[in-house]
Amino acid sequence: MPGRLAGVNCWLFDMDNSLYQASANLFAQIDRKMEAYVGELLGLGREEARLLQKRYFHEHGTTLKGLMLSHGVDPYHFLAAVHDIDTSVLDVNPRLHASLMRLPGRRIVFTNGDRPYAERVLTALGILDCFEDIHDIHAMDYHPKPDPRAYSGLCAAHGVDPARAFFVDDMAHNLKPAHALGMVTGWVNNGSERGDHGHSPDFIDHEIADLTDWLEELTA
Repeated sequence: MPGRLAGVNCWLFDMDNSLYQASANLFAQIDRKMEAYVGELLGLGREEARLLQKRYFHEHGTTLKGLMLSHGVDPYHFLAAVHDIDTSVLDVNPRLHASLMRLPGRRIVFTNGDRPYAERVLTALGILDCFEDIHDIHAMDYHPKPDPRAYSGLCAAHGVDPARAFFVDDMAHNLKPAHALGMVTGWVNNGSERGDHGHSPDFIDHEIADLTDWLEELTA
């Protein structure tokens, strides 16, 4: 493997819009569920609910964090509601499965979602068995990426040496704290909403258009 990737022994993967293409548009389903949840919770119309949901997402990293801080929302109730979506729009990806299994070392999913939702998505992609664990928003104590506590907490919980870890995410700003810890970083630049927000070559080591293609070439 080229450069610093040769020393990597732990591969950390964001899930949504990283392990599958943003064109699958799962977030459109989740967005509608979140708008409905916020609207019902606060008695707002659809447009008002959408604007508030987006504001919480941009200010706090997740809509959930904003709702917890401002309205005391129960995270389990919220996540169960907004992740009740159709994952059949995803296709099993045997090429990705084969490439992931060829990576040397450990593989962990690092997601601002929760474990039940992540397991459904990974099962739909046919890659659940590729990962030893899922480090989710509950494990982060509700400090979502890009909060530095999310990264240090993952490393402590799983015994990860950041100097020997690779982290890939479709949200460029989520890579900055990982790079600061010494991780090798990969940005999946595939058209995610605000995916290029905060983009800088200072903390992005690899720019990736399609993760499956990239991993196939890397592990060939």
